[in-house]
Amino acid sequence: MAYTRNSTSRQGDRRGSSQRGSSGQIRKKRTCRFCDNKEDYVDYKAEKKLQRFVSEQGRIIPKRITGTCAKHQRMLVTAIKRARHLALLPFVSDAVK
Repeated sequence: MAYTRNSTSRQGDRRGSSQRGSSGQIRKKRTCRFCDNKEDYVDYKAEKKLQRFVSEQGRIIPKRITGTCAKHQRMLVTAIKRARHLALLPFVSDAVK
């Protein structure tokens, strides 16, 4: 007996649930802070602003959590790396050491 896979029966399992949270409520899509403020450059010298996008351990927070767009996320990562190199931001926090 040949096995045939019916692809139409499983299409509704995961699709369409991307906007729902773990509790089943619909989440509001986050908007990019830099696009909202109409900033076209992320400055590496603004360490207070960059600190929001770095976790307590020193890791860069991904764009799916912060809500930044792809263009500004790339600029943000470059600015954080520059600030780390110039010792404006730590590579690793003191608690992790």
